[in-house]
Amino acid sequence: MRKIKVTQIKDKVKKLFLKANYHINQDFLLRLEKALKEEISPLGKIVLKMIIENNKIASKEEVPICQDTGLAVVFVDIGQEVHLVGGDFTKAINQGVKEAYQEGYLRKSVVDDPVFERKNTKTNTPAIIFTDIVPGDKIKFTVMPKGFGSENMSALAMLKPDDGPEGIVNFIVETVRKAGPNPCPPTIIGVGIGGTADKAMVIAKKAIARKIGSYNKNEKYAAMEREILKKINNLGIGPAGLGGKITSLAVHIDYSPTHIAGLPVAVNVCCHAARHTEGIL
Repeated sequence: MRKIKVTQIKDKVKKLFLKANYHINQDFLLRLEKALKEEISPLGKIVLKMIIENNKIASKEEVPICQDTGLAVVFVDIGQEVHLVGGDFTKAINQGVKEAYQEGYLRKSVVDDPVFERKNTKTNTPAIIFTDIVPGDKIKFTVMPKGFGSENMSALAMLKPDDGPEGIVNFIVETVRKAGPNPCPPTIIGVGIGGTADKAMVIAKKAIARKIGSYNKNEKYAAMEREILKKINNLGIGPAGLGGKITSLAVHIDYSPTHIAGLPVAVNVCCHAARHTEGIL
């Protein structure tokens, strides 16, 4: 049994959220540079150049990539041989988020009552936390500051099993078409298939964090990812919605077993500031 102090969790979460808001992942930057070469629209090329330059400035100056520094989403894989000591696990994560957003001068966007008062918590907490118990004696964190220009474009369809692959492809492409310029393209499209309605949405969000350029290990799903990306990029929405070839940079599909009577399909859209990072304790 390995003991981990919750203060270590707080410090790790703080560090990761600062990093995610300042530094774009290298795989994503390389994909943007490739997209710049692929884009045929002159205006689209200008937009992509601006995005790339913005990312480089943010990293160099350690300032936010985007003014919407997101709702804090945290995926945690907790080793079953870990014993947490010295405090409350959830409070430690939220304290780490609070310190990152306050000390890093990151915009705080969380309101407590979502319907009536909508009063800002002024700490960007509480975070959205998903936990899984896994083998081992380590804790893995995947943090995602999720902006809501893209989050608002998310969609869920409870398809019929006989809708099949064609129904899934059509739903995803139509979701991106309806979103148009709103999610700040070029986008990353996370897709969750199976499970229940809520499980599919979690799968879709986590899929965004997969390394760009990787495909689902199941070749049938990998082929579907390629087909969907091609159809999305034929929509002509383009960078910033101003027209062009590159509307999305990647489509990431993950799936889970489901009920014989259902086919849940969730789409989680992420903007060109696809901020996420990982860390291990």
